[in-house]
Amino acid sequence: MERNNVERRHRVTPSLVFAISIAAIGSFQFGYNTGVINAPEMIITEFINSTLSQKLHNPPSKELLTTLWSLSVAIFSVGGMLGSFSVGLFVNRFGRRNSMLMVNVLVVVSSCLMGFCKMAKSVEMLILGRLITGIFCGLCTGFVPMYIGEVSPISLRGAFGTLHQLGIVIGILVAQVFGLKFILGTEERWPVLLGGTILPAFLQSVALPFCPESPRFLLINRNEEERATKILQRLWGTQDVSQDIQEMKDESVQMNQEPTVTVLELFRSRKYQQPILIAIMLQLSQQLSGINAVFYYSTGIFKDAGVQEPIYATIGAGVVNTIFTVFSVFLVESVGRRSLHMTGLGGMAVCSIIMTVSLLLKSTYNFMSYICIAAILIYVAFFEIGPGPIPWFIVAELFSQGPRPAAMAVAGCSNWTSNFLVGLLFPLAAASLGAYVFLIFAVFLIIFLLFTFFKVPETRGRTFEEITRTFEGNTRVSGGPG
Repeated sequence: MERNNVERRHRVTPSLVFAISIAAIGSFQFGYNTGVINAPEMIITEFINSTLSQKLHNPPSKELLTTLWSLSVAIFSVGGMLGSFSVGLFVNRFGRRNSMLMVNVLVVVSSCLMGFCKMAKSVEMLILGRLITGIFCGLCTGFVPMYIGEVSPISLRGAFGTLHQLGIVIGILVAQVFGLKFILGTEERWPVLLGGTILPAFLQSVALPFCPESPRFLLINRNEEERATKILQRLWGTQDVSQDIQEMKDESVQMNQEPTVTVLELFRSRKYQQPILIAIMLQLSQQLSGINAVFYYSTGIFKDAGVQEPIYATIGAGVVNTIFTVFSVFLVESVGRRSLHMTGLGGMAVCSIIMTVSLLLKSTYNFMSYICIAAILIYVAFFEIGPGPIPWFIVAELFSQGPRPAAMAVAGCSNWTSNFLVGLLFPLAAASLGAYVFLIFAVFLIIFLLFTFFKVPETRGRTFEEITRTFEGNTRVSGGPG
């Protein structure tokens, strides 16, 4: 009860909103670079073709052209895997805020490579730029949720945690809009489209020095109690943060009694095996839900459904994506993480089945095309209610300060790896199975729904220490408040 009284005194202060908003620019970068490559596909393919034709003095084979285009797309996810697995190397040594600041150097390098690749007539610069961008985005998927989770009060941690996903979907939507032919999706301007990420990187680099370091990092990792206290008071709008400081001290004492937690230790130690399994499964539930298959290939799906201008339908899906992410900000603290995640998974499973049926029958019944489009939009809405935002920030809630960086690295790597595999294998599966391919995702969604029901705890309203004790006590974890 005492903790709840403290929570009611926490306010949404300008300092807190500013810090979280600036951190979420990294999330925007991830979304933008995910969506930016799709609209100018034909133009970039022609750039690769003409560049190689000049260098080789012969047109490249269709197979080589397809391979280089696929590599330009997929190398981003490879970079993401490398970056996500390197999160712990930065955050424990330099801190959360300083890590976000430092890695913007990668954006400058990648933006220059992609922005000048056409002028230099270099396909290698394009591919290398995409790789470095992927490394940066992989690091951000660890840095941003961790920072947001550690600067937010318990009562607002879930709501603010969803802002990472909101940054991603806004980035995707902006990339889709800027990729239109009358804006930057032209033969002359596509390098600006790809290299334009240097602008948000500059904005974040200027603003981050005015954001505070994570108070948990300062107290637990650096033993700077006075500085951590002042930051908490400023961020949370209350002078009484003694209980929160004491909770961090208790966590610090527990950390000092444990050896350094490495990635291998997460899998070896029985106390971490259940939460790391949950972390991995939640990340897989996001990617194997099929959402990126829909976003990577939505233009083709809408075209198959009979839409005359599928790019605008794809942007419409991006708008739905953004709107329902905003809804999840308000729902996550009132409904709870676990309930929202199950609702999202169940709704997506039903929509996947409807999409399959409507695609199979659209040639027989014209109205089925409209049902397919509606199913896609509702499917996207359900994704942003649960599987979109929740896996990112709940991982930070499942672990205490010591194992958190390693856990975020493992979770991020799981997400990027499954993202890569879906992007790589979906076209092959769609070519072989046609409309039935969405039944595969429906099966995955049902499996993840059952896993969430039986294994995932509700973390709403609990301190990091309370959540950790849930696993250590081997208690039933599917319950909890909310």
